Amino acid sequence: MAESSSAVDKLYRQYEYAANVPRRGLLIDGKPALTGIDPQRIGDYVIVMVRDPLCAYEDDPARQLAASLEQAELVAQTGMFTTYSGFYEGAHISAVSGGSGSPEAELILHEFLENTAATTYLRLGGSGAIHEKVRPGDVVISSGVVRDEGMTQAYISPSFPAVASHELVLALTQAAEDLGARYHVGVTRSSDSDFCGVGRPSVAGYMQPRHLEIMDYYRRAGVLNGDRESAALVTLPQLFGARGGSICSVADNMITGARFEAGAGHEVASQVALRGLAILAQLDAEKQAAGQRYWTPRLRKPT
Repeated sequence: MAESSSAVDKLYRQYEYAANVPRRGLLIDGKPALTGIDPQRIGDYVIVMVRDPLCAYEDDPARQLAASLEQAELVAQTGMFTTYSGFYEGAHISAVSGGSGSPEAELILHEFLENTAATTYLRLGGSGAIHEKVRPGDVVISSGVVRDEGMTQAYISPSFPAVASHELVLALTQAAEDLGARYHVGVTRSSDSDFCGVGRPSVAGYMQPRHLEIMDYYRRAGVLNGDRESAALVTLPQLFGARGGSICSVADNMITGARFEAGAGHEVASQVALRGLAILAQLDAEKQAAGQRYWTPRLRKPT
């Protein structure tokens, strides 16, 4: 966690409205109000998804992903979020779907981080390529995220690094290799605006001079892709003692002019996400058996 509980308590006691605001968030019938989850039915590994038509889902994304889980069950369904839990190759996984952007992701993360024992949070969704080496249908595993959205900056200054869990990146990379996926590992950029904020014209072609440089600015820096949620899924878990990461399919590339393909690579990204979390569960079991805090290659016995 970013700060010790005693230091947080000391600061909280200075908050003028502490008595007026539920410290752990709003509840309805004893459950977190927005997600409606029963914390005891949430897995160790949580996949956060967006109801995104660009990913070409045929159903609610959480329900669609749950079809690949064993013992899948609907955990909660509210007007905002749908959550399923089940098992994949032994890993206890929950999938939650909601709306787009870091503010929506914050609502999920707050209630899950505050109320459950989940250790790992993974963004699974779509994105657009920024670098010319990334093609539609590819998968990007984020090693870190440029925090060009506003929500995480409400928590911590922009200079704080959004670094994905190295264990999660390792597991996802192994899964991508196992499945023969076309993939990249590198930096993702998250923004709030999906038009001018990513260098795309808005209504009637509206742009400002500063928007013209955005794409090349990040391409030259080696940023691979852009989305709206990865910053949230990496930063907040990092602040509160959990692991965060992101895996995205790629549907287009503005730099090369590769045209948009709805859902391109997303089924592959979904398979890599599930397999990656199963591998991570194995790594977690190995380090627990060895009494280590972090997994190291020496723990893996030769086959």
